[in-house]
Amino acid sequence: MDRHLLLVDPDHDYLDWAAKHLEAPGIRILKCDNAEKALQVTQKVEVQIIIADLNLQPFDGIDLLKQTRGNSADTIFILTAAFPSASQIIQATQQGAHDILKKESLIFELRPLVENAWQTIDSRKSAQSSIKPSNASTLPNNTIIGKSKAFQDLFKIVGKVARTDAPILITGESGTGKEVVAKSIHSHSPRRQNELVAINCGAIPENLLESELFGHEKGSFTGASARRAGRFEQCDQSTLFLDEIGDMPLSVQVKLLRVLQEGTYSRVGGNETLSCDVRIIAATNKDLTEEVAEGRFREDLYYRLNVVELSLPPLRERKEDIPLLAEFFLQKITKKNGMARIHLSAEAEEKLKLQPWPGNVRELENTITRACALADSNLLLPEDISLSRNIKNKKATIGAINTLVASAPSDQAEQSVLDWVNATIAEQTLLQHNGNLAQAAQALNIKTVELQSLLSS
Repeated sequence: MDRHLLLVDPDHDYLDWAAKHLEAPGIRILKCDNAEKALQVTQKVEVQIIIADLNLQPFDGIDLLKQTRGNSADTIFILTAAFPSASQIIQATQQGAHDILKKESLIFELRPLVENAWQTIDSRKSAQSSIKPSNASTLPNNTIIGKSKAFQDLFKIVGKVARTDAPILITGESGTGKEVVAKSIHSHSPRRQNELVAINCGAIPENLLESELFGHEKGSFTGASARRAGRFEQCDQSTLFLDEIGDMPLSVQVKLLRVLQEGTYSRVGGNETLSCDVRIIAATNKDLTEEVAEGRFREDLYYRLNVVELSLPPLRERKEDIPLLAEFFLQKITKKNGMARIHLSAEAEEKLKLQPWPGNVRELENTITRACALADSNLLLPEDISLSRNIKNKKATIGAINTLVASAPSDQAEQSVLDWVNATIAEQTLLQHNGNLAQAAQALNIKTVELQSLLSS
């Protein structure tokens, strides 16, 4: 069965040249000199590839792209123009154009691009049969997702401890989902009618953390212009999630210990003894036994917090959960951004399962967010999965930069490092804006097309 490629351009000489230039066995090339005729063709014939000029009549190439995408989202659309403007490139990309080529470069770039497009179409066709139905999109955000034995065992423990008030310590590498587990415990507890309150102990300066937790009296320190309730007051009868508990200063640890032992505390600068009924869930990516041995964490507090310990395995140790997590993130991201449903091919799924994921579930979400933002079809192939440059700490960052410098020729090393840094910043900004290219570009003060270039580098 012949496949169809449609050329749309007002220049008949160009149409003849392009048709001859792109001829291949099994491919039928159709030609039109205006957008209206082209649209009529697509309504009668299944066209796999359309190559159209931006400046058409009676409507332009971008309008043709919009209307033909309505007929078939899988059609690969390539636009050509003498001098495409930044605005046209951005609009075309947002509408799903596969590429935009300058007319002057067609003699060199058109045929390789079309050959690549045919390969993409073949890959999509073979991958379509591998799509499996999933109910991941029906899961609430606070659901712990996993079918591995490690997580099935975790579900059982969560079910038992959720109904008690026992303090819980959740341990695991960064990005393993400790806060999700904490929220799930709270949502299945008798305290679920009240909102869980979360605080990152490592993100608040030492001089402010005590006030954040316990509140302060007016005039107790510079800037304390009024009495302020702390987190313990705010979540009375509820659950307080203390993330990065290993970073809590020793001075604050003493006061937290008193709350756990006696259920009482005082505001900063105050003498009044306050009581509270708060369930504590703490989390850390540090080895607290090592922190205790080094004198950075109180041993008595450690045992008070570690009544029940939940240790979350890294993603590399539960690879069978990766497809389910990826599908969940796909549906979450596309729904949030009003995008059409996107699926993951079996080949792309295998690529995800082969990765070490040093950033764990958070890195996987980053990768899926980026893939959705750059997708030009509703099916992700292996080549659509651009792996993250996740850097876990300063030492790793320095090591990565040193590797880049050492591996690049001396005259290229500086540019290699700069490219790497720019791409990493672009990826993290896109993740912070939930895959919204326009918002991420605005935050970076660059054009959307520039952001796309950074992400694909």
